[in-house]
Amino acid sequence: MPHDPVRVADTKAWLLKAKNDLRACEIDLGATPPLLEDTLFHCQQAVEKALKGFLAWHDRPSRKTHSLEEIGEQCLAIDDSLRPFVDRAVPLTEYAWVFRYPGEPEPPKLEEAKAAFSLANEIYQAISSRLPPESHP
Repeated sequence: MPHDPVRVADTKAWLLKAKNDLRACEIDLGATPPLLEDTLFHCQQAVEKALKGFLAWHDRPSRKTHSLEEIGEQCLAIDDSLRPFVDRAVPLTEYAWVFRYPGEPEPPKLEEAKAAFSLANEIYQAISSRLPPESHP
């Protein structure tokens, strides 16, 4: 029996947004000089949107929040095997705002941005592997 086309489309839309954030990370890291603050913002966004895609697939609404802990807890209620990914993702939450305005802390280091990008990719893959192929962009 085919899956609900609305659910497939909604999930696919979230995953496409997450994938576009990962693409933005690649572009930002490849810039000269690399745009590290922007990379970290897009890493957080990619994880947030992938998790929200997982929730959409399972017909679980999520409120507007950048808290990866809150969104992750909703995902863990569905699939506790995501716990190692959610636990590692939680610290990315602050990248939604910490470097977005002047006067914030020291700029991030390249290693920090690369590690966050690697983690965001890993989480995207973990989420998409738990969803049916027709929900993938």
